[in-house]
Amino acid sequence: MTSAAKFGDFERAIGPHMRAAYNLARWLVRESADAEDVLQEAFVRAFRYFDTFQGERARSWLLAIVRNTCWSFIARRGEHEEPFDDERDSATVLPLQLTPEPEAQLLRADQAKRIQEEVAALRPEFREAFMLRELEGMSYKEIAEVTAVPIGTVMSRLSRARRELQARLGGTARKAGVS
Repeated sequence: MTSAAKFGDFERAIGPHMRAAYNLARWLVRESADAEDVLQEAFVRAFRYFDTFQGERARSWLLAIVRNTCWSFIARRGEHEEPFDDERDSATVLPLQLTPEPEAQLLRADQAKRIQEEVAALRPEFREAFMLRELEGMSYKEIAEVTAVPIGTVMSRLSRARRELQARLGGTARKAGVS
């Protein structure tokens, strides 16, 4: 296969999943610029090993590479998990559904910001599982493939993440759609 043909196949398989890859990187490394750097590295890795891709579950395959690249990046930085920083971590990733009334818009934006803060404060493995399930809509099986853990572990992490979010958010979680 020529390089141009390989690149075309790669672009068709991976292109639809670039937003999910960015969201995962952004939630794990917590800075937009770092997420972009991680994605560059992950896409180079994915292209390099594209010959091993079997043509099924491109999203899971790509997100596993992105996830591993993120954790390698974090380890290279030598950083430990930091608490949520409002200025650094305020990028809006959760979609806002605004209503015409200004008061309702402000309330919804405030709720979304609070949910983002609490999701960002989750332990990394809980945040990762929650983001893949709730924001990317991945199945438990897909999350297990991406994170290389058993489905039972995925279910446990999601349950604990949801329980922790509900405890932290109280009534806000139900109104905003966190279940």
